[in-house]
Amino acid sequence: MLSTIMAPRIMLIGGGALDQTPAVLARLGCTAPLIVSDRFLERTGLVARLVTLLTGVGITPATFLDTVPDPTSDVVEAGVAALGQGHFDCLIALGGGSPMDTAKAMAILAAGGGHIRDYKVPASADRAELPIVCIPTTAGTGSEVTRFTVITDTAHDEKMLITGLGCLPTAAIVDYELTLTKPLRLTADTGIDSLTHAIEAYVSKRANPVSDMYALEAMTTIHQHIRTACAEPGNRVAREAMMRGATLAGLAFSNASVALVHGMSRPIGAFFHVPHGLSNAMLLPEVTRFSLPAATARYATCARAIGVASAAEGDQAAGAALVTALDQLNRDLDVPTPERYGIDAQRYRDLMPTMAAQALASGSPGNNPRVPDADEIIALYQRVWA
Repeated sequence: MLSTIMAPRIMLIGGGALDQTPAVLARLGCTAPLIVSDRFLERTGLVARLVTLLTGVGITPATFLDTVPDPTSDVVEAGVAALGQGHFDCLIALGGGSPMDTAKAMAILAAGGGHIRDYKVPASADRAELPIVCIPTTAGTGSEVTRFTVITDTAHDEKMLITGLGCLPTAAIVDYELTLTKPLRLTADTGIDSLTHAIEAYVSKRANPVSDMYALEAMTTIHQHIRTACAEPGNRVAREAMMRGATLAGLAFSNASVALVHGMSRPIGAFFHVPHGLSNAMLLPEVTRFSLPAATARYATCARAIGVASAAEGDQAAGAALVTALDQLNRDLDVPTPERYGIDAQRYRDLMPTMAAQALASGSPGNNPRVPDADEIIALYQRVWA
């Protein structure tokens, strides 16, 4: 089997890694960065901390701090305009998935022009104007190591999947200490997001032996530590494990792709502004239940990896145990249904056909072990509702 594996040129992983940002820039030959982040991280002082690290070695960065949750095409265009106001030689994305995805889209749009929707799948976005250095502050998206970005088309309320070498960061600086102050809800949602990445990568039709290795280690690590990280936010062992798991899961799905959960999740986020990790969590147990008959052995291996089934149990029993464990994890971490989250029932029902069409158009459901049609996706949305 021939496998193509893509990863950043530099990955610096561990507590205190942020302090090495100037050294990473020096290795890349970059001296004029634009920091892409958000106003929340500006208020916490983290942006200022990064600026101080850089000015301490004679680098004066500029900042673009107008990124938003679920980044939009409008914000990307504003970011490209900011790029045009200086002579920058790299982007530093500091934050969760939104700043990282925004920076990727900025680099792609600056290189090729047009509108960011021109680059959504099935197009391949293989050119970036500048190298990207990603510094994640949540243990979730894995965007620091992936060849994907997701941007909402403001004109059409569509979350667009964009993929290609232009999305792949040049360097990833992964410092778990940046997650020590994250609240329970964010920790839970980003953690289940990472678990979803690992499971979907493992059962994806594009899985390969290397992505399998990343995926299994990621799901083992995440499931073992997620409850502790939520209950004990200052627990360094759990926080470090969750950050490592998120990065491993990112490497897994970047090289195998995600599947039906993500395909269905993006429209929920676009239309109802549900955080990406939370919408994945809402869907994961039900989509796993739907998909199980088409990849029982694969899902059984996931169950054994996370410790909810033994090697002696048959695949059917192990697969069922996985679904039970995912249901239990959602209960333990108080993941709401779309109904309990407060989504309007009539609007949700009215939009189900559109959401199903957008899910299929993203291409992700085609990687699923059991590929659904639009009616089956609508039925899944109905079951997930309550």
